[in-house]
Amino acid sequence: MRAITIEPGQPAPDVVASDIVITEDVKIGDRRIRKGHRLLADESPLLARLEHPIHAVVLEPGDVHEDDAGGRLAAAVAGPGVEIRGPKFSRYNLIATTKGLLRVDAEELLRLNRLPGVAVFTLEDRLPVVPGRIVTGVKVTPVAVAEAMVQEAEKIAAEAPVVQVVPFRPLRVGVISTEGPDWRVRERFQESVAQKIGWYGGEVIGFSDQPREAEAIAAEIERLADEGADLVLAAGGNTIDPLDPTLRALDTAGAEIVRFGAPAHPGSMFWLAYRGELPIFNLASCSMFSKATIADVVLPWIMTGERVEPDTLARLGFGGLLDRGMSHRFPPYDVDAVEDAGDE
Repeated sequence: MRAITIEPGQPAPDVVASDIVITEDVKIGDRRIRKGHRLLADESPLLARLEHPIHAVVLEPGDVHEDDAGGRLAAAVAGPGVEIRGPKFSRYNLIATTKGLLRVDAEELLRLNRLPGVAVFTLEDRLPVVPGRIVTGVKVTPVAVAEAMVQEAEKIAAEAPVVQVVPFRPLRVGVISTEGPDWRVRERFQESVAQKIGWYGGEVIGFSDQPREAEAIAAEIERLADEGADLVLAAGGNTIDPLDPTLRALDTAGAEIVRFGAPAHPGSMFWLAYRGELPIFNLASCSMFSKATIADVVLPWIMTGERVEPDTLARLGFGGLLDRGMSHRFPPYDVDAVEDAGDE
């Protein structure tokens, strides 16, 4: 592209009007034109009414206007579970179309943003989102970029989904408690767990109170597995005790621990195990009622059907200080959709 100054009283540049892009906010008579505006064919007469010089660029062969380039980039970046809206001031937004887990390929995003003029900015990877939530903004920063650059961005984005929302699955969840028959907060606990699982579209297929005996707990895990449970939650127990019946029951039931203790706070009492494909994890005392614990960070992953690996949990340490400023990391259990994504 070629920068020019359009002077008052002089003939318009000898180019097609649609190849002229105004690069500053200007007022011509009663008409206001924002920077980045690409002159339409019938707007050429406006230039004859200029009262002061204005800056513009002339697009040359191989240049792509920011709106066109941004639209192509947004289409390349958008994966399943999102839709494109825009442009608004040359920015496109990717909006979640389903309740699910936002996944962002950080390496591909980095490769894209290394390209000159490309700006793709997202929410954090692995955030639970609801329909209508803006998850990504896409634009190019100059008023035009080279066609070759747009093609390179499209090539990178074609290698793997850069941004997608993985929908939650309607998992069947069994809950085992070892707190005993005098547990006075049982009703509140059951309501809390049922409400959370229901938010994901899942179903609690049963709450079971078991004695603090490894054999009984293991038998209940096996029964739930046989009845088609997709997830088992274990409440109560003493997770720092290697002889805790629930921990011993995992071995008896043929389950293997993925990790004991998460690199997060709160999270030191968290553990995750698998019996074949069946995930089992505990609800420490702080996570039985709270909506902002490590259990509420990991639960959305499992509710997508993901098999959580040791490295996935190890990476929790980056951003694992779950203080009040991290409230955005947790599922918005009281929200099912965002009605208006706004003009952000």
